[in-house]
Amino acid sequence: MMDWDKLRVFHTVATARSFTHAGEALGLSQSAISRQISALEDNLQVSLFTRHARGLTLTEQGDILFRTVSDVLSKLSVAENALLESKERPRGPLKITAPIAFGTNWLTPRMREFSETYPEINITMLVDDRELDLTMREADVAIRLFPAKHPELIQKKLTVLNNSIYAANSYLRTYGIPKKPQDLQKHRLIIFSDEQKQPFAEVNWLLKTFASSPQTKIPFQINNLVGLVKAVESGIGIAGLPDYIAQSNQLLSKVLPEINGPKTEVYLIYSVEMRNSKRINIFKDFILRKLAEDGLGRAS
Repeated sequence: MMDWDKLRVFHTVATARSFTHAGEALGLSQSAISRQISALEDNLQVSLFTRHARGLTLTEQGDILFRTVSDVLSKLSVAENALLESKERPRGPLKITAPIAFGTNWLTPRMREFSETYPEINITMLVDDRELDLTMREADVAIRLFPAKHPELIQKKLTVLNNSIYAANSYLRTYGIPKKPQDLQKHRLIIFSDEQKQPFAEVNWLLKTFASSPQTKIPFQINNLVGLVKAVESGIGIAGLPDYIAQSNQLLSKVLPEINGPKTEVYLIYSVEMRNSKRINIFKDFILRKLAEDGLGRAS
């Protein structure tokens, strides 16, 4: 029978790839960590790590054990959450991941109300454009601008976001207001620079649809949607932006309001194991209500 304390130490070391960092995380000395790992290796009669000057790597046997222990820890976490959910009032941790722009500009300012309504739910927000692995419990629930592909994930389409053309009031005073789409070819445009990591599909729709001309000036590019909004605010140029970010910004005005950009679908996604979670269901209802209050609650 393997000692669970040693397995816990092993998992921490395998994650940190370092005895020193694992010791810091567990509050143990490096020598104590080393003894635990050596004892586990002696018990199993296999080597779990290959030691290098720059750190540790898992052996083939170590990788098998790491994946198994990770799976056990995930199931224990689900069991713990189920026990917490059995209480009458929802409580416990809720780790939410959302895209940087949506999570920073729209979701976070609204979480105070959620936190005050459910003070026993401990919220962790992870604003990240990466697709965190919900099946491995990197987060409990995700808001994403694309549908789930993994078969073990449940999704609900929350709404559809609109995109429009915006410029700073200061820019329009200096360079004039475009009257027709062709005028955009004579203006300064700001675009998203890394389409391999674009925050939503067709992020540079304005350039491609209306201003794809050699004479179009592109004085500034940036690889972050929040930064793109700030660049427009500063008056560098015109850009296509999501309405949820720009429409209430008093520094900006909508340009050519008859033009609608691509629509972006928003999904709430969580793992099958979390389908009975009261915390997730409460959060889902809260998000749907806040979207409706802001006039963003149309999922079709």
